[in-house]
Amino acid sequence: MAKKSFENALTRLEQITEELEAGDLTLEKSLAKFSEGIELARFCNATLEDARGRVELLLGANGSLVATPFAGEDDGNQDLSE
Repeated sequence: MAKKSFENALTRLEQITEELEAGDLTLEKSLAKFSEGIELARFCNATLEDARGRVELLLGANGSLVATPFAGEDDGNQDLSE
């Protein structure tokens, strides 16, 4: 089995979401997919937190850690109706 990567986990999470939204699964299968999705979401979150920590370390100045937000960083709320 291939090593789990962020990209593969995110792709699988999107597939699970589509399957659950379709509503064609039994309750048992839906619960199993939901459980898998939660595990994948936790993996993705942990991977992103690790990446954030690595970026902050790379941005350190004079031996001290200086967290610098990415350019264009916002609160995550965008109006997509345009």
